[in-house]
Amino acid sequence: MSIVADQVRRVDSQLDRVQLVPRSTQHEDFVTESHDILSTPRVTELQDIIKALSTTSSSSPLLPSWGISTLLQRAALSEVDVRNEEPHITVYESQLEWLLVSKATVQTYGLLLNTLLEQTIPLNDDIWFWDEVLGSYPYSSLYTIQTSPLRLLAWTKDIYQDTRARFANVGRNPEDVVSARDIGSRLTERWRQFYGLVRESVRERSVADIQRRVLSPIALCRTQARHNQSRLRRLREMGASGLGVLMDEGLGFGIDDETNEPKTDDSDSQEWKMVVEKSIALMDTVLQNVTMLETGVSDFEDTVFASVENDEEISSRGVGESEASRPAKLSRRLQHILQNHVPNHISTSQKLIGRYGRPSKLIRYWLPAGLLVLSSTTLLRILVNRKAEIITWIRDLGTTVQDFWFNWIVEPTRKVVGTIRHDKDSAIAIMSKESLKGDRESLERMVIDFTIDNPQSATDSRGPLSEAQISEIRTKVHEGDLTPVLRAYEKDLRQPLMGTVRGDLIRTLLIQVQKTKVDVQVAMSGIDSLLKSQELVFGFVGLTPGVLVCFAVFRYLGGALGNRRGLRHGRKAGQTIRVLRNIDRILTLATPTQNNILSYKDHGLLLCEVHVLRQRASKMFPGDIEREFLEDVGDLCNINNGISQQLKTLERIKWGYSKWLT
Repeated sequence: MSIVADQVRRVDSQLDRVQLVPRSTQHEDFVTESHDILSTPRVTELQDIIKALSTTSSSSPLLPSWGISTLLQRAALSEVDVRNEEPHITVYESQLEWLLVSKATVQTYGLLLNTLLEQTIPLNDDIWFWDEVLGSYPYSSLYTIQTSPLRLLAWTKDIYQDTRARFANVGRNPEDVVSARDIGSRLTERWRQFYGLVRESVRERSVADIQRRVLSPIALCRTQARHNQSRLRRLREMGASGLGVLMDEGLGFGIDDETNEPKTDDSDSQEWKMVVEKSIALMDTVLQNVTMLETGVSDFEDTVFASVENDEEISSRGVGESEASRPAKLSRRLQHILQNHVPNHISTSQKLIGRYGRPSKLIRYWLPAGLLVLSSTTLLRILVNRKAEIITWIRDLGTTVQDFWFNWIVEPTRKVVGTIRHDKDSAIAIMSKESLKGDRESLERMVIDFTIDNPQSATDSRGPLSEAQISEIRTKVHEGDLTPVLRAYEKDLRQPLMGTVRGDLIRTLLIQVQKTKVDVQVAMSGIDSLLKSQELVFGFVGLTPGVLVCFAVFRYLGGALGNRRGLRHGRKAGQTIRVLRNIDRILTLATPTQNNILSYKDHGLLLCEVHVLRQRASKMFPGDIEREFLEDVGDLCNINNGISQQLKTLERIKWGYSKWLT
């Protein structure tokens, strides 16, 4: 909700507290006939229009200009005072007409406030643009290059018009009748004559602009930029002054917002009608003079108040004119404001902004656009010649992204999920489960067979081994003890050749090789068990690179597209701080009046900044905090508190809401 909507609702609520039925109709006969009075078609029509003009008729308190004008035309108020046989009905209809015109005045008042706000606030951007041009020599040079086609076009148009005028005057000179006739007979001579006139016009322009030629084009452009900036500042000050005048002096009924008692005195009834008439005259005068940049702010304010005091319709009140004809004249004047003054004001403001504002995008970007157009054929040729390569690059990029997604995101995620669910297919293994068992059983058989063939290596006797001895040897082999084989190996080492010939030395060596293989597999089995115990950790390690890359890419894209909530909040907070700085500057540099309150211009500038502040701070605070913030902003706009109190309110806003503004 904007400050305009708040102001319109406040004024409309004050208007609703005005007593409608006059005292002359408050007797028993009128009370008994009130039902018949309220049921007449004319009264019903007026009541419907009044409801449509009220701020409580819809969620939006402001109506468009065409809606207000249509409702006024629908009311069809007449300036003829017809007193028929039912005077009570006529008086009541007159009061309804006054209320209808007052409601339409409130809507028009809100429309004008909103129009002035929307046209004054964007001027800051154009003023800042000229600040950049004037504050930096490179920006001034760039602006000179950007506007060079306009200056060349204006110079060419001036030369052409002057030459055309000279050429047209050749035949009108009595002394040159013959020569003109000769020139007309030969096209070549006419062209030479025209070319000579062009050269003469160019030479005269060069002599006339000799003072301007002393300055550089950049200096001339800076002078033009400074002039445009001063005119925009004047336009902003005039709009702010008009906004302040309407906000402070328009529709001031003098009703306390804290009380709900309606006004019943006849003097009060006449007073609020006078307020409506003066407010309509005030709006009319402000619209007609707010775009007069030749006058200053003080002259504008004096002109407005003088015009309202000397307004013909207000000064002619009561002089040969009935009270019942006043609403019709006010309605006609409101329609004239809505249908003529408001569109004229908007078109005039747009022309002034177009003349003194920053250049259009076509002028600012014609140079890069021209370079792009000139190089378009080269770019198109490159694209056509490398069409196959570009298509291949795009296809490879898509394949790379797809493979990255499936190989580094989807597959590791599937493995992690499988590990959590103890999926056998997802288990980490560096050797088969049955490999160690088979090698160990093979080693046991090899040692048992060797011991049976060489019993003296296990016992001191040469007799066959018993089952108990074989079982004991098998147990020791299972534990890694190969004592019988090592004894035979040590014995054969004393006579290696005999052991080799006999075959026991090679056999013991091969058994020890098998033992080494089993030991290696046991170590690998331990490593395999360790990996299985940390299988989930390794799964997340494999998933981490892909997740990090995706996170970095998505964060970059989110930052580039501005979709991060924190970034948006930080940007809003920064903009809000800048608006608070502007408000502090307005209050600090303001020239107070005798009552230590803001002038109309400063109040208008303050309202513009507060309007922007409320837009920037929307949805930045929680519900309860937002209501408190709007309450403090309302205190900040209330100029009756004085500048010192407004500065204190601004400080309260700064420290009270610093948590959400950082």
